[in-house]
Amino acid sequence: MDVLSDVVAVTRAGRPRSAHVRWHAPWGQEFAPVPGSAGFQMILQGSCWLLPENAEPVRLGAGDVVFLPHGSGHTLADSPETLLSAPVCGPDDHQMYDAYASDSVDRSGDGGPVTVVLCGAYQLDPSRAHPLLLTLPDLIHLRADAHGHAELRSAVALLASELENPRLGADAVVPALLDTLLLYILRVWFAEQPAGGAATGWAAALNDAQVTAALQAIHRDPAAPWTVAKLAVEAGLSRASFARRFASLIGQPPLGYLTWWRMTTAARLLRTSDAPLRSIAAQVGYASEFAFAHAFKRAYATPPGAYRRNNAPRPSPRK
Repeated sequence: MDVLSDVVAVTRAGRPRSAHVRWHAPWGQEFAPVPGSAGFQMILQGSCWLLPENAEPVRLGAGDVVFLPHGSGHTLADSPETLLSAPVCGPDDHQMYDAYASDSVDRSGDGGPVTVVLCGAYQLDPSRAHPLLLTLPDLIHLRADAHGHAELRSAVALLASELENPRLGADAVVPALLDTLLLYILRVWFAEQPAGGAATGWAAALNDAQVTAALQAIHRDPAAPWTVAKLAVEAGLSRASFARRFASLIGQPPLGYLTWWRMTTAARLLRTSDAPLRSIAAQVGYASEFAFAHAFKRAYATPPGAYRRNNAPRPSPRK
């Protein structure tokens, strides 16, 4: 898998939720902060205002996408005047975020102009958070008039159609579209970051061909016997130049990130498979089970066997 796909696979937990909501003015809705989640709002028709926490209101038009990677609280309303009196939608309000509702939600006001919003949330596991997601801003606003949105618009249209007119297979199609949507949002945002040194951190790293080549090599084959010199060859740079460039953008040395990713991959395998420890050790680059167990305990403060037992999927309660 590539870096961005791996990031989403490692961090996301549970099933994403979404809803197709038709608002009739006047209307307003406050969305409470939801730690351990990432939310989105996509304007399909009409316009509205968004008030982020501790920030100025933002006018949204048809085709605009707002992504809140850290579950920040925010308010949507038909006008700035309505923002202050909007009711609160808490984290347990499943009517707003229900990917499997039989109908889209229709919130009637006084028959004013209609705004149609596609909203939703992804459940994330903070203990598995990839540094790429941690460095994202609290709010990402992708404007409809920006370039490179064709795939994102197509995914939004498909998801809106499935939510508005559910058909056979929706339980499989909707989660897959939501995952696709998340990847498109991140792809577009990273692609829009300025080049030439203005971007920093992971935004700059994913737009840096040399560092990205090394990252892709690590994610493609974490078990390979990587050294700084070998990764520098992948990047097409000298050893010293590569080491400095990688550390300045990623925030840790190349082998430090390699070890972190190996342990993150091992933890995922322990949670999601029944593969023997020696097999998992080999998949993340350790020649012996003992060496792997020592490295894993250093990273997670618990042996791999105990980690597997403590994180095994719980059986669903009988009805």
